[in-house]
Amino acid sequence: MSSRERLLAAINHKQPDRIPVDLGATPSSGISVVAYHNLIKYLGLDLKNHVYDVIQEVTQPEMELLELFKIDVLDIGRYFNNYESYWHELELIKGVPGLYPKWFNPEKQPDGSWLAPNPAGEFIGKMPAGATFFDQVIFPYVDGYPDNYDNMSHDMSRVSWGGFGFPPYDRMNEKDFWKLLRETIIGERSKTDKALLIGVGCNLFEWGTFLRRIDNFLMDLYMDPENVNRLLDKLLEMHLAFLSKICSAVGDIVEVVKFGDDLGTNTGPFMPIEIYNEFFMPRHKVMCDYVKANTSAHTMLHCCGGIYELIPGLIEAGFEILNPVQINAFRMEPERLKKEFGKEVTFWGGGVNTQSVLNRATPQQVKDHVRHNIEIFSKDGGFVFNSVHNILPDVPPENIMAMFEAVREFD
Repeated sequence: MSSRERLLAAINHKQPDRIPVDLGATPSSGISVVAYHNLIKYLGLDLKNHVYDVIQEVTQPEMELLELFKIDVLDIGRYFNNYESYWHELELIKGVPGLYPKWFNPEKQPDGSWLAPNPAGEFIGKMPAGATFFDQVIFPYVDGYPDNYDNMSHDMSRVSWGGFGFPPYDRMNEKDFWKLLRETIIGERSKTDKALLIGVGCNLFEWGTFLRRIDNFLMDLYMDPENVNRLLDKLLEMHLAFLSKICSAVGDIVEVVKFGDDLGTNTGPFMPIEIYNEFFMPRHKVMCDYVKANTSAHTMLHCCGGIYELIPGLIEAGFEILNPVQINAFRMEPERLKKEFGKEVTFWGGGVNTQSVLNRATPQQVKDHVRHNIEIFSKDGGFVFNSVHNILPDVPPENIMAMFEAVREFD
């Protein structure tokens, strides 16, 4: 099978010739700038370290590494930053130089922290001294909801997740961007057999937490449902307008459209199923239905944490793929997930626990852990191998190699 055929077979719950594998097709299925630096040094590879997610400090892996690990899927954003003038070199983390988009220019503070401005010059992200990613620092609605949402786009640009764009969207204000997007991806698709993925975000719960701050927004779900609904209705309106452009540009070209909304913690969902069904599931369904009616792509939701109780609602909303499958969270054991939902949804992740195994175990323990997980998840398709979220700075390169060796040995 080609990579594209392999991935589509898995999504359609057919047994592919081998397990499809992802590394870096999303900013939550990749590798940190530190772990990447250590890995390429360990392998003796002379590769660049392109930091395409400046908030999480996540690298866009070079094609040479992706071929080494037999990766089957690509983020189309990589085709919009593949020229030298896009990048400049910075060393934000001691001993780990990286190439960053030229529009990203954080300023070092006397205490060793870094403050990063948005295009308007307002500092919207902070990396404390010794840290390895940027924190959000502005919550535009922390003191209350606005009377109207005429300035919603501006308010969102003051949030790090809105102010620091991922490729290709950091070029969205360029003339004829949507035409360029379509023409570029048509051309690049003809050069590869790998599946193509586009991330669209379209978060609902998370934008509530970004704008109001998470403590306020969680209380608002119970104490102020009127304002929650007003905010979510405006977000849905904006997301549908965005999706219409995405679907027209690449809906017939990409294999996967990835949404995002982190709904869980290590110990369970942020909310009971009743709250999800009241506020979020109907709006998620509107967006999934729109994508399915206007594209040939499959719908994916990146959703961290222990979301076992929410999975039936996510399936009803129309999500065909779940990522990152946080198997170390409450009630998220591979056996339980595959038995109860394996025929209805594809698990894109769950291959290795990054919180306590990939970073702390021996290489042999990593291999045993990976084999256990893929033996469960891979039966009858419905599985794409991926680590549980990004490979973080504390993961030794030997364990990354052991992870991919286990996958190859299983096949």
